[in-house]
Amino acid sequence: MLRLLRLWRVAGQDLALLWYALWHPARPLWLIPAAVGLAAYALDPLNFAIPLFGAVDDLIVLPLLLHAVARLLPADIRYGFERQSLAR
Repeated sequence: MLRLLRLWRVAGQDLALLWYALWHPARPLWLIPAAVGLAAYALDPLNFAIPLFGAVDDLIVLPLLLHAVARLLPADIRYGFERQSLAR
């Protein structure tokens, strides 16, 4: 259970990073389709049809995919986000 909570904490930071990267002027071209794909995956109708699969999907797979997209971002975008979050 503790690992799951840690995964969700990291997913929250990754979501904030993804939001920052979407508005960054030097964002990669693949970022917008990846973000749309993640949103479509999160709202997948299969989540509603098969509740158990939807729960596992939303609790484990979606944060892992979000983290993978965040790790693929260029270093200058990640560094800018860290610098901005430390300034607050």
